[in-house]
Amino acid sequence: MADERPRVRIEPNPKWIRGTLQGRTVVDSTTVQLVWEVPYYPAWYTPVDDLDAQLEPNGRSFRSPSRGDGTRYDVVVGGNVIADAAWRHLDSPVRELRDLVRIEWSALDTWFEEDSEVYVHPRSPDVRVDILPSSRRITVTLDGVVLAESARAHLLFETGLPTRYYIPKVDVRMDLLTPTETETACPYKGWANYWSVDVDGSIHEDLAWAYRTPLPESKDVAGLVCFYNEKVDLDIDGVRVDRPRTKFS
Repeated sequence: MADERPRVRIEPNPKWIRGTLQGRTVVDSTTVQLVWEVPYYPAWYTPVDDLDAQLEPNGRSFRSPSRGDGTRYDVVVGGNVIADAAWRHLDSPVRELRDLVRIEWSALDTWFEEDSEVYVHPRSPDVRVDILPSSRRITVTLDGVVLAESARAHLLFETGLPTRYYIPKVDVRMDLLTPTETETACPYKGWANYWSVDVDGSIHEDLAWAYRTPLPESKDVAGLVCFYNEKVDLDIDGVRVDRPRTKFS
């Protein structure tokens, strides 16, 4: 009978990867492997010999249909014990994984690709972000109320996501927007803050956002406002655009 286990996508990572804790380099490797545990982005699996820490089994384990049994470890760095911060697939059906260790992203203070810091999670080689200025007239409405109208938006094209329309605040009805405490993070754009929108007394929570100080590759959307086009009506040069169907719908 053919092996019906899901296949694991693994690719070599040509970048120099480092992870630090309290100023000490814990991960230092030029042979990290990219392993797709989820479809959206890879995890970094490091050769055990490139880890400057002790791995202490903590008795926990888990089962992956594709990678096999995983043994969980506490990571000991100097006098610091980071509980349940790593795992290995010692007897994995995927031979490439057996000598590698996966460190939880949050276990270390900082991660680097070459000399550039990486945030949130490893970036996928499949994802590209393009930000282009556009003179097309963008109109955003909700329940018949115009929320924004601009001919100087920036369009953000990110692999796997709908086009996002970032609009200068002077072209947005900021009087309808109220800041919320919500914050999200993206390894390509940075940290976003959100607004709720009041349309004739109906509050639409976290409908709009902005990256006030985005990461360098996304600097062209700094301070611009974007609305979920899954939840508003969007017209481009007078033509209504269908609302995309995504997890944000």
